[in-house]
Amino acid sequence: MAHFIPAIGLPTAAQTATLFIREIFRLHGIPHSIVSDRGSQFTSRFWSQMCRSLKISRYLSSAFHPQSNGQTERTNQTLEQYLRCYTTHLQDDWLDILPLAEFAYNNQVHSSTRLSPFYANYGYHPDILPDIPPNTPVPEVANRLRPLRLQLRTLRHQLQQAQDTQKRYADRNRRPAPRYAPGDKVLLSTAHLRLDCPSKKLGPRFIGPFQVLKMVNPVAAHLTLPSSYRIHPVFHVSLLKRWRDNPFPGRHADPIAPVLVSGDEEYEVSRILDSRLRYGKLEYLVHWKGYGPEDRSWEPGTNIHAPAKVRAFHLRYPSK
Repeated sequence: MAHFIPAIGLPTAAQTATLFIREIFRLHGIPHSIVSDRGSQFTSRFWSQMCRSLKISRYLSSAFHPQSNGQTERTNQTLEQYLRCYTTHLQDDWLDILPLAEFAYNNQVHSSTRLSPFYANYGYHPDILPDIPPNTPVPEVANRLRPLRLQLRTLRHQLQQAQDTQKRYADRNRRPAPRYAPGDKVLLSTAHLRLDCPSKKLGPRFIGPFQVLKMVNPVAAHLTLPSSYRIHPVFHVSLLKRWRDNPFPGRHADPIAPVLVSGDEEYEVSRILDSRLRYGKLEYLVHWKGYGPEDRSWEPGTNIHAPAKVRAFHLRYPSK
């Protein structure tokens, strides 16, 4: 089921957790897993630890291919399309339409399941607004319900149109995804990687080969990468190419030279706040760059790759 939750601006990890408890947990309990994009609130240590404590498996969209979280992407596009049809030119009434949009979406049969989300969750379809009699003892009731019923009927029509449009555009250029299996060797595109070379234009377009450890789903592969590659190991299959041991018979194929790859997955230390000895080992309380106070964490000294920040902390607090 979809729940359309209004929020002022992009919520932090802590605010997202509050919304989760208030809007999801109270209706459905604790989920077994959560699929999300790679927004800072979902990659934060706060959210990671919360999911770990609640025994929730986290699944982030594959690196550089957020479309892999396809269901959410399509739902967002659908919602935008029919809110755009009904909101005023001042765009100040979308909050009033949101509950109707959620009801219409959840009561619509989806092509993937052949069921509506309501029926898939509860085993029945909820009653919708009946016809409103022309004459009622309290005219204001009819004045309130008739536009509501009309809006709901039109929203359902707009929803069906939005789904049909999305399917048509998605199918236009869609090609069957290549199939990989654990143990296959593949090359990885460098299009979104930072290479340790003077000119990326003259650098390799693909690096590897790397072995497929497992298929997370039919279009996302978990690769076995060297530990020096500080990047997320799950990639969409569109970024991979099958490795051929000898593409030119009779010609010796030189192995691909190793390339140092760096990514944005490693957290950057903003400052060291405190230190302590735990089980005889030195730990630091770290404030991470780009994250709030709720994501501060105690880390072993061996995990801190910021010697200048460590020196600055000890100069400021010599007794620590």
